[in-house]
Amino acid sequence: MIEFKRSKYLQKLVSHKHNRLVKIITGVRRCGKSYLLFNLFKQHLLDSGVEPSHIIEIVFDDRRRRDLRNPDACIEYVTSLIKDNQMYYVLLDEVQLMEDFEDALLTFLHIPNLDTYATGSNSRFLSTDVITEFRDRGDEIHIAPLSFSEYANAFPDKPWNDLWEEYYTYGGMPYAALLDSPEEKEDYLKRLFARTYIKDIVERYNIQDKQSMEQLINIAASSVGSPTNPLKLEKTFLSAGKTKLSHVTISQYLEYLQDAFLIEKSIRYDIKGKKYISTPSKYYFVDLGLRNARLNFRQNEENHLMENVIYNELRMRGFSVDVGMIEVKEKQPDGTWQRKQLEIDFVANKGSRRYYIQSAFMLPDEQKQHQEERPLLRVNDSFKKIIVVRDNILLRRDDNGIVTMGLRQFLLDDNSLDL
Repeated sequence: MIEFKRSKYLQKLVSHKHNRLVKIITGVRRCGKSYLLFNLFKQHLLDSGVEPSHIIEIVFDDRRRRDLRNPDACIEYVTSLIKDNQMYYVLLDEVQLMEDFEDALLTFLHIPNLDTYATGSNSRFLSTDVITEFRDRGDEIHIAPLSFSEYANAFPDKPWNDLWEEYYTYGGMPYAALLDSPEEKEDYLKRLFARTYIKDIVERYNIQDKQSMEQLINIAASSVGSPTNPLKLEKTFLSAGKTKLSHVTISQYLEYLQDAFLIEKSIRYDIKGKKYISTPSKYYFVDLGLRNARLNFRQNEENHLMENVIYNELRMRGFSVDVGMIEVKEKQPDGTWQRKQLEIDFVANKGSRRYYIQSAFMLPDEQKQHQEERPLLRVNDSFKKIIVVRDNILLRRDDNGIVTMGLRQFLLDDNSLDL
């Protein structure tokens, strides 16, 4: 039986036990939140010696439990099952179906021997501002679709190249990964995007011009990893002969997509000036299968998709990720000096750690090697500089301290950044 272990997220849940906060599991719909809570975490509790009677499970989209969608009835039901002073665990799924669910969850915090966990999967619960409803009493555990290593570990007999091609084509949505044929995967992902994500966003924000929003999604999907901004996208709409869409509306739509965890925004960072530059930015999809589904699986440029995968991997490892920009002055053949902006694909930060990372699909010659190294060599600090290439190569480090490693090693070794 194929099983996705989700070990990192399980460990997060385990480490947050008994912290007197409501554990709120967020993430894009169908990425495995319920499986993490009701299968993996529940099994952890049982293996830790928790009695089954001390695990209270409520699935609110079960018609047989519709009476518990009333918060007072739910609170009464949970408290009626607490028979002693031992710790109890309440696991709530699709909690947004309960009226005033915030009040009910906060009420559970007043029961000293009750540890509360909740997931939800409509647009309101998925929005990034849900934690504000709980002020300082909510503890968010954000879960992403399968990382490449989680995907690969579930299919140990498949060759690397097959795994990679499947992953950058169909992504890491768990159910899609379990389907057998390409046709089934494509159909599922298309339906999921159209009937779930778009429907949620349209209903949450009462969007009247659904067609324009979908066109914007397609444009964003076509330009993964390319610097852009709402004004530029407004011009793209006009040049493509599409319905006029103002940059203000485009900015709002992009925020909606981010709130639903479908895309993430990476802001430009001036490395020398040590400041953020608000525009242009880059947008990456949290799952490439969903991205490709929007384009009917027609635009699978491996180099751009590889950049998106590296971005997602860094985010999954807990880094904040910016686009690095470094301004240089270079002397021209005519003797004049010209200012240029060089780009570093990723500036990854976590605590006191920082890495400068280039996504280079191929390094076929010295010219391409120099092109990728050039901005890295202009950074005057001691943080590590890495180039990731598509080929499966042995890690090498040059005289300037720049590390070049293969994509396979980067994705499958959790410590690859520190090799």
